[in-house]
Amino acid sequence: MGLFGLLLVLHILASIAIIGPAFVMPIIRRFARTVGQLHFALGITTKLAVMPKIGGAVLILTGVWLMIITKMGLSQMWLNVSILLSLLMVVMIDGWIEPRMKKIIKIISESQDQGNEIPAEFGLLIKKITPVETAAQLLMIAILVLMVVKPF
Repeated sequence: MGLFGLLLVLHILASIAIIGPAFVMPIIRRFARTVGQLHFALGITTKLAVMPKIGGAVLILTGVWLMIITKMGLSQMWLNVSILLSLLMVVMIDGWIEPRMKKIIKIISESQDQGNEIPAEFGLLIKKITPVETAAQLLMIAILVLMVVKPF
């Protein structure tokens, strides 16, 4: 396997490191029925949050390197659209979802000693985050489709 193949494998693994937690954690969180289960799910989310950050850095480095090796630059429309959608996704996750999840984690940590029932405030905050998480997941799918299909 040459340099191109190695970079492509690293690029794909980095995208999995980003997409995996973003898809799985909201699903796991939705199945929590008690404060303990929710605390556990949010703890996993917090621990897995490092994967997308490392994956994002590797994704950018390998993507730029692949563009240099193939002499593609920014000449392909699918690539430009993918980059723009990726930036939008990062803004949504880091700028909107993550700060609100920190607030939710704080509420759950504080209510862990108050019984097993999930606080009503949690449900209200999750209802605000869910559409943005869904939009971020749809962006991930769109980016993945653009990267694989390269339609234009």
